[in-house]
Amino acid sequence: MIHALFIINRSGGLIYNKNFTQHVAQLSSNEALIFAGTFHGIHALASRISPAPRRDSVKDLGIQSIDTKSFRIHCYQTPTGIKFIAVTDLLQTKLSSALNKAYILYSDYALKNPFYNLEMPIRSEMFDNKLQQLVQAH
Repeated sequence: MIHALFIINRSGGLIYNKNFTQHVAQLSSNEALIFAGTFHGIHALASRISPAPRRDSVKDLGIQSIDTKSFRIHCYQTPTGIKFIAVTDLLQTKLSSALNKAYILYSDYALKNPFYNLEMPIRSEMFDNKLQQLVQAH
């Protein structure tokens, strides 16, 4: 079950966050911004310090999931550097396809919106509705 979703732009700014269940605490605006900035920094460092040998054509993807005792954080980074972060229960092991679908929704309902400015928070009722349907399907 997906409990919450965060979208972080390539600069580390929070452009979207939403809780889908009551099982996760509602973060204040300031806490959500701190989470986004901290995760962005840790993700960047993790991709740089990876001990795996690098090939020039393959970029390390950094953090893909973090496990705790009670929940899991999944991260899907798009080719443009946008990060989709989902907070789930421990039963969710692979979420990259669902987060990829969220990226497609972002492309369709935010990026194709002529009134949306890049790097700004997403304010789209249609995006919210489609994302809610995606979360309920998972």
